[in-house]
Amino acid sequence: MNRHLIVPFALVFALVLLFSCVKDTDFTQTDDITITPVVELDLIFFNLNASDFFDTITNTPRLQVVDTTEIRFLDDSFVQDDLKRAEFLFNFTNGIPRTFQVDFQFLNEQNDTTYQTQTTVAEGTPENPIPTTFTETVAEEEVLNLTQANKVVVAVTIPSADAGLEGELNLQSKTTYFLEIKN
Repeated sequence: MNRHLIVPFALVFALVLLFSCVKDTDFTQTDDITITPVVELDLIFFNLNASDFFDTITNTPRLQVVDTTEIRFLDDSFVQDDLKRAEFLFNFTNGIPRTFQVDFQFLNEQNDTTYQTQTTVAEGTPENPIPTTFTETVAEEEVLNLTQANKVVVAVTIPSADAGLEGELNLQSKTTYFLEIKN
């Protein structure tokens, strides 16, 4: 008796599949699809000691510390075509009793500047480090210049330094990229 029920059930199932087609499907609508992913990436970080700003061998201040970081993903053609906006977030914690000028310079392969920005970091103390947050939004025409870069140079400048200077300057940063991918 179970065998007799399988044949009618299979026939009804086949008829349901046959008549359950999707009606009025317009496959040309796939041309109108836009995907807008948001990508967050760590950018640069450092921990500088007050002693990094003074050369004990020559007994002279070193008023600027410079570091270069490669960022090869920005000069990709996919990113250049689809990046609409970028937001940089720089979080400093300063435990050195000096203010700092920090310059960010984005360079292409020929070392030409494609984008630059700067900020001032508030003075702190070793006992009471002071946080400073700096946000930079890059959009429209400037974002195309940014995508030409393959490295970022960070220059940290201190107004004065001596052998007795104490504390640390820390930076953590991230970038949020807003893309728009159209078919």
